[in-house]
Amino acid sequence: MTHAKGRVERNHGTHQDRIVKKMRLRNIKTHAETNTFLEKEYLPEHNRRFRRTPAQPEDYHRAAPPAAELEEVFHLETGRVIGNDWVVRHDHRYFQVKAQARHYAPAKGKVMVCEWEDGRIQIRYRGRAVVWEEIPGPVPAQVVRPREATAKKQKPPTPKADHPWRQDYRKMRPWSKPGKVPLLQEISG
Repeated sequence: MTHAKGRVERNHGTHQDRIVKKMRLRNIKTHAETNTFLEKEYLPEHNRRFRRTPAQPEDYHRAAPPAAELEEVFHLETGRVIGNDWVVRHDHRYFQVKAQARHYAPAKGKVMVCEWEDGRIQIRYRGRAVVWEEIPGPVPAQVVRPREATAKKQKPPTPKADHPWRQDYRKMRPWSKPGKVPLLQEISG
């Protein structure tokens, strides 16, 4: 649908992806150049073209939420499962969940790891924060080195002269006599 973009731009009369094209024409490549372009050129022109006076002077915007509520919204949440050893693995780190009176997360329980921009981490089980401690990861197993290249593979032992593998196959068959190959009629016979 190539025509849909033009239709949307006609209906709204706004910039859509025009800002990217204008920045490319002006050879803008850094964040600082972008901010200068937006503040000095693009937004004043955009506001001049599309500004409208409000129908009613009242401000119907909601008041800004308190900081605690914003902090609850602006964090990353990642679902994890507690291991049998009560360890939660997250982002190549290991967190040991501590048992608490009646508020502990059982092994194999699903928890939410919350991470804020400043690096704080909280682990929640059923909406409640649990106490945890970061522990070092498991010690990797020692790498077993292959044997020296000088060690040659041993040849399997050669069977003795009286070993069945070294005997004539006709001697192993009880129905045949040595030197004589039985006929099909003699065998079925």
